[in-house]
Amino acid sequence: MIMTGRRSERAELDRLLDDVRTGMSGVLVLRGDAGIGKTALLDHAVASASPMRVTRLDGVESEQELGFAALHRIVLPFLDLRLELPAPQLAALETAFGMAAGSAPDRFLVGLAVLTLMAGAARRQPLLVVCDDAQWVDQESLDVLAFVGRRLHADGMGMLFALRDEHASGAVLAGLPELRIHGLPESDARALLTEHLDPTTAPALQERIIAESAGNPLALRELARSARTLQAGAIATPLPVSRSLEARFLQRFRQLTALSRSTVLMVAADATGDRDLVRRALDRQTPSASGEIDAAFEEAERADVLAVHTGPAGSPFRHPLIRSAVYTGASRAERRAAHAALAAVTDPLTDPDRRAWHLASAAEGPDEGVAAELQVRAERAKDNGGYLARAAFLHRAAELTGDAVSRSTRLLEACAATLMAGSPHRGEELLALLGPGPGLPVLRAHADRLRGLVHVMVGKEGAVALLHQAALALSDRDPHGCRDALLEAVDAAIVVPRLGPGASITRVARTALAVRGSRSGPLGDSQDPADLLLDGHARLVALGHAEAAHVLKAALTAMRAPGAEHGGAVRWSLLGMLAAIETWDIDALSECGRRYADAARAHGALRMLQIAAHANATAEVFRGDLATAQLHFAEFKDVADATGADPRFSHPTDAMLHGWRGDEAATLAAVRAQRDLYPEQPGGIAVQLVRAATVVLGLGQGRYPDAEAAARPVLDDPPPHGAGLVLPGLVEAAARIHDTGLAERALDELAERAEAAGTPWALGLLARSRALLATGAAAEDFFRDALAHLGPTPLGTEKAHTRLLYGEWLRRRRRPTEARAHLRAAHEAFARMGAAAFAERARLELRATGERPRRHGTGAPGHLTPQETRIARMAADGATNQEIATHLFLSASTVEYHLGKVFRKLGITSRRHLRTALPG
Repeated sequence: MIMTGRRSERAELDRLLDDVRTGMSGVLVLRGDAGIGKTALLDHAVASASPMRVTRLDGVESEQELGFAALHRIVLPFLDLRLELPAPQLAALETAFGMAAGSAPDRFLVGLAVLTLMAGAARRQPLLVVCDDAQWVDQESLDVLAFVGRRLHADGMGMLFALRDEHASGAVLAGLPELRIHGLPESDARALLTEHLDPTTAPALQERIIAESAGNPLALRELARSARTLQAGAIATPLPVSRSLEARFLQRFRQLTALSRSTVLMVAADATGDRDLVRRALDRQTPSASGEIDAAFEEAERADVLAVHTGPAGSPFRHPLIRSAVYTGASRAERRAAHAALAAVTDPLTDPDRRAWHLASAAEGPDEGVAAELQVRAERAKDNGGYLARAAFLHRAAELTGDAVSRSTRLLEACAATLMAGSPHRGEELLALLGPGPGLPVLRAHADRLRGLVHVMVGKEGAVALLHQAALALSDRDPHGCRDALLEAVDAAIVVPRLGPGASITRVARTALAVRGSRSGPLGDSQDPADLLLDGHARLVALGHAEAAHVLKAALTAMRAPGAEHGGAVRWSLLGMLAAIETWDIDALSECGRRYADAARAHGALRMLQIAAHANATAEVFRGDLATAQLHFAEFKDVADATGADPRFSHPTDAMLHGWRGDEAATLAAVRAQRDLYPEQPGGIAVQLVRAATVVLGLGQGRYPDAEAAARPVLDDPPPHGAGLVLPGLVEAAARIHDTGLAERALDELAERAEAAGTPWALGLLARSRALLATGAAAEDFFRDALAHLGPTPLGTEKAHTRLLYGEWLRRRRRPTEARAHLRAAHEAFARMGAAAFAERARLELRATGERPRRHGTGAPGHLTPQETRIARMAADGATNQEIATHLFLSASTVEYHLGKVFRKLGITSRRHLRTALPG
């Protein structure tokens, strides 16, 4: 079919196809109203895709609750290649599709498996993946396809999505390149109407059709088709195009014979596109008409209701709106009868999920037998990693449950599944179905806990209060649930920007200590990381560092135990990383970050990988390897983007790196981003990270009043976590502006924390801070103690900073020879790591001693992007392309493409030259 108009849209699609033919990749999301021409544009792309292989999927509304159903259909042509997948990816894919038993796979590991599988197919022949009516694709499948789309780069693969504007499900595709499809310009609309309109049609009616259709091609064709029966005034007040068209489609459907109507309704109720299945269902429903079923199909095709059958991947309807019109236009009794017939002929062994869904749709009222079957399918969906499918099965089971307690229990389980799937808004809708109270106190407590978690995920105030309330209610009934609710409350209080009225982390901490203390055995006896983390953080908040440090250290020991990163500790990894920072334990922070990141990659757990990547980045900042810290921060942002996170929240999180580099613009941009997101003064650990970065920036530039102003709030309004990142800087800034009282207050607070921690990092910072307020020989002794504590550690920034301060102190006491040694070491270290402001501060001090310091490069491979640097470093260490791809959640083809760019930029021709060519 020749398309009328759409020249710019077709050109956009043609550019994407050209890129794919040359071995690159492209993704495009077509958004627009129903009937606006999205499907026609997809048809154009498919027709123009030679010599590509095309796999196409049309979303089906009745299938959107079946987890991974759509993905299975689109991947099916490539499943014969699955044995080439790495073992973890193969297991995840087969488990998700029910082809093998196993623990529930992380959705993003399934995504990596699909990426690897389809990129492998594209290496054999360029590939175009087309997904029409994406708003009806089940959420698990759409999440995976969106993940794949975000990871494509140089794979010879294109992806096209089309969806209606008004559907919220398309939010998962946000951030991918978009093409908005609007109505045709008037000239093109007239040309299209002329093609389909009887030339004898009255001009007034033609003008009304042009105005009524608003350039919608489907509306133009349908109104042109009906022109003979329309009068100029028959087109009434304008309606939304989709509603008006659905009414026309329904009218056409009702003109069919009874058997054809039953046939079309059965096709609408079925999502498989299997006409043989529909024939068997029709034969069961109306056995007397079995010989006339083929004729019924033909009648529906002649009426342009059904399309000529094109295979299981294509829509059986001439337009998706017809399916909606037919299904919603049928009576409830007619729909139930169709689903009952389909359930009767659906194989319970090969397709049990679909059969259970048909049974549920056929039920007239509460039916515990069907509800129990749905519960079984929900458990199976969980095993496959289909948490939204689990939620859908449980929600439907609840609707068919007569007992109020069982109904509430199933709704709560459904809500929990939506949160596991990362869909808090859906969870909020399910919680609203509970009504004023779900009955038993323990159920009300679990409902409060789920509401609290929803509030955390959607950014609402009140999360901490709800979680605390739930913990109190569960304390005597569900000890494990109480502990987890308290941990969730502590976690929420640390990360949410505003606690809301009546909420306090101190209150949560006191409850935790009371609950834990009321049980047998002293606090801290348990070796469970969760118990230890709760005790440690509760003590930290309620009693102070002196009472908390030994428990936090025990928690870190438990988190570093063999295999802990594969167990329950994973869930509380953020609290573990914060425990390492609060006790100034660089070894624990580094080891936990590395081990938990490796475990996250192995399981495809991208959200856990975000936490670990940030911990790794923070550790490298303090180790003085700012180039590697940048790579970890890049990974953090990359993972956040891959999971569809809002970049406004994720991208400013590298403020500490910018502060140490002396990059004023980037550091202050992070401050502004935080203020823009939260006009009121927020709380949470994000504030402390930005504050610490601002303090470091001020110290490096010698702007001590700015550093003091940024740091002072940690004394005036002490935060529960993160103050240790700022206190040493506050002592230094206050000492430099001669605010001795403030410096001593900060030193006292630092001393309490550092002495409790007792680590070389903590004791080194404490000795250095004491040196700044001491005089004479005492000051020098403190500086030497600081260097003795920090010397054996990997803390490059802290050691260089201490040498800078000691060198400055020596120079001011007219001991230039001794000062030069420390200032020279500081200058070289800061220059090597790329800490430009501190390097300049050291250089100026060194010049004041009479030495003219050499200028140094930063040692960072600045002409390589962070992604290229990560790939190059792994390749230099001997990793294969597939190993690098798995590690970075890319395809092997994209890795190969980036390595080619690395070789060109570094002027080398093979991997064996990488070690010598890479800076640092």
